[in-house]
Amino acid sequence: MADTQQVDAKAARTVARLAKRIGAFSKGHGGAEGQVAYLGQRGARIVLVGEDGGWGDLVAPSYAIAEQAVAKAGITVHEDFDGEFAAKVRTGPYEWTRMAGIQVGGPSNG
Repeated sequence: MADTQQVDAKAARTVARLAKRIGAFSKGHGGAEGQVAYLGQRGARIVLVGEDGGWGDLVAPSYAIAEQAVAKAGITVHEDFDGEFAAKVRTGPYEWTRMAGIQVGGPSNG
């Protein structure tokens, strides 16, 4: 029984820590929305998009913990990363250079 309580307490701390980071992101970007993507054994990725177009992501150790974290943070969560939600993302020169460098042998960022 004690082992289960330790696991639950650890999960609760992880949820709280992720929710705090999501809240800080939201506050810094005029609000935020998110999407949770399953990463297999690695857990789940929480993609965040701010109202100002800024974006970022966090990785949670499980899909359940990610879902609990976004719920605790109180942000709107989308099923998919598409449509109006995806259109909110604003990218700059760094992202375009990175994508070009990775995808088609474009300029490096180094």
